[in-house]
Amino acid sequence: MSPSANPVVLIVGHGSREPAGNHEVEQFAAAARKRHPHHTILTCFIEFAEVLLPEGLAHAAQTARAAAPEAATVLVIPLIINAAGHVKMEIPQAVAQAARAFPDVTFTITPQVGTGDELFAALQGERKRAMRRLAMPDPQTTGVILLGRGSSDPGANAELAKLARRLFEATDHELVDLAFTGVTYPRLERVAQRFVTWGMTQIIVLPVYLFTGVLIERIRAQVARLERQYPTVAWALGDYLGFRPEIAAWFDGLLTQPHETLPTLACTGCKYRTFALAHGLGHHHHDHHDHHLHHHRGVHEPHDHPHHKNGPDLHFHTEQLQEQV
Repeated sequence: MSPSANPVVLIVGHGSREPAGNHEVEQFAAAARKRHPHHTILTCFIEFAEVLLPEGLAHAAQTARAAAPEAATVLVIPLIINAAGHVKMEIPQAVAQAARAFPDVTFTITPQVGTGDELFAALQGERKRAMRRLAMPDPQTTGVILLGRGSSDPGANAELAKLARRLFEATDHELVDLAFTGVTYPRLERVAQRFVTWGMTQIIVLPVYLFTGVLIERIRAQVARLERQYPTVAWALGDYLGFRPEIAAWFDGLLTQPHETLPTLACTGCKYRTFALAHGLGHHHHDHHDHHLHHHRGVHEPHDHPHHKNGPDLHFHTEQLQEQV
């Protein structure tokens, strides 16, 4: 079956308990519809929303059937940064079920947003904005903390660590480190404490998130608390990244290239996902394989000391990984 020229596009958001976060995904989709008026662009969410993934896939399939009965095609785009359990397990599993329910519809899953050039450029944009808000924007005395959503998947955490290292290499900041809002360590308060100990007089916090939500509100409260705890340090908090033009460009690139050349999600047919599904592991598996990055000492890890220019060789103990219950 040949795919239609303009497949129905289904944006899959993570979903948030904070309705404003889901509304922002809808805003992202509405802006995309204006840029791509010849595409039908729909949305659904993995959790915490009215339209969840199974319903979204069924609606997209029915819409594609109506538009092109002989070549019904659905393009599933995960609007998610990390390739953790949701992307590696839940989305492929739900798409496989939809493909069985709609055998006359072709489903294609693209990779998630990821931590490549577009996200890096968006992060750099927020870093520069944050630097301009500081009274003395000196990178030698300004530490940068990337703050990500932690995962039980070590590969997903390592992707964020690679992003931190890339930012360190591309800037003149004395310190660049990574912290997490949950599941794994270190947390923001611990990394901030280290930065102050090492003499940073200004600290930028860059959330590696696409849209608002409960965790974004928590991050704002954490930074406000740190400002009170360290009144002699200047703080700047970057914004989340979903409305940066670089993220729109990533999305547009998927819709403007020929269907046959589209990148597809690496895990949709991999042996590890098949094994996990066969053994009922679901999305809570600890994925010991990694399609993108060999995780080893020498590349910055979430529990290692931060990237430090011209500083002493400091070592801190490794904090034990824990699941957040």
